[in-house]
Amino acid sequence: MRNQSVKNNIDWISVFIYITLVVLGWLNIYSSSLLSTDGTYQKQLIFIGCTIPLILVVLFVDGKFYEKYASIIFGVSLLSLAGLFLFGKTIAGQRCWYAIGSFTLQPSEFAKAATSLALAKYLSDTQINLKDFNRQMQALAIVFLPVILILPQPDPGSALIYSIFIIVLYREGLPSWYVVTGFITILLFVLTLVLEPYVVILIAAVVLAIIYFKGRVVDRNIILSGMILAAVSAFVLSVNYVFENVFKQHHRDRFNILLGKSVDMKGIGYNTNQSEIAIGSGGWIGKGFLEGTQTKGGFVPEQHTDYIFTTVGEEWGFVGSLIVISLFVGLFLRVIYLAERQKTKFSRVYGYCVAGILFTHFFVNIAMVVGIFPTIGVPLPFFSYGGSGLWGFTILLFIFLKMDANKVNEW
Repeated sequence: MRNQSVKNNIDWISVFIYITLVVLGWLNIYSSSLLSTDGTYQKQLIFIGCTIPLILVVLFVDGKFYEKYASIIFGVSLLSLAGLFLFGKTIAGQRCWYAIGSFTLQPSEFAKAATSLALAKYLSDTQINLKDFNRQMQALAIVFLPVILILPQPDPGSALIYSIFIIVLYREGLPSWYVVTGFITILLFVLTLVLEPYVVILIAAVVLAIIYFKGRVVDRNIILSGMILAAVSAFVLSVNYVFENVFKQHHRDRFNILLGKSVDMKGIGYNTNQSEIAIGSGGWIGKGFLEGTQTKGGFVPEQHTDYIFTTVGEEWGFVGSLIVISLFVGLFLRVIYLAERQKTKFSRVYGYCVAGILFTHFFVNIAMVVGIFPTIGVPLPFFSYGGSGLWGFTILLFIFLKMDANKVNEW
């Protein structure tokens, strides 16, 4: 393969959007932490500075390296996650970090790129056919191995991000019933928290009956329909037990507030309530940079991390928020466009993983901040404070830009 110049062939549109988002993210961190004494915005500036050599290393490495050593990178990532149980530092009840002096590193942020590489490597094998059940289980194992290690930390937010890999697998041939089953499971879970279990089972029975009698005669299978209804009933009847005995109290509280079953504006619902007030007070054009009263007053906890978008809403208003959202959407669409023009399956699948991970973080974080999703600690890419998150997203994106620049793996 001809050694093309990365400088000439890298997608500068994506690079420009990346730089813009990082700069805007730092400005909002500066605004939200200006009155703090822990040097938050100064530390973030150092983290941003460290991305420069990080990007240079990612771009310097031969693009084929990422495919050749994808399995090893994935294995090292799993070991780093497992090592947390022995050597990890507990912060706010979560054992998610390695501590090196005063510096902490969160391996789950880097595991997303490693999992994306491993999945792309597995699916790029010409012998892989996701119509085969064994292949489906092997692909799903790649996705769920890091999840199994992340959930007990506990870090449900990071674990949730891995659900997007199911869509990537569907794009590559995974049967649609996996996606449908996942959607129905979530729907049944939420409905059971809102309605009585017998009501949900009755609704399911009616829907199955309609599907049965509306279908073609040759497709009707009363035994299969009965088995589906039995499975649905068993799941619905188990929801309340799981909710009360498996979920932690703060998770239950967040769901109850989200579903309107309880109101606790001074307790567990305080963050979301203050976030909504801050965003709503911004109006159309915002109060101006460094002029946010909610931000200056420190009314929104964790505003420089998970709730950083509230600073955008309050100080930049609807117009500023729309610009930020447009930049994110532009980056997602650009990555998808680049993924579609790849000459190899490996780089295409990896590109879709990149777009999916960034989008899921973006969607869940914004939904959490505006109160339509429970608070689970998912950072906004390139905006939320933290070195691990910024570096993890940067590595994730620039590995793909390296692949695109060199159109790697043309053997």
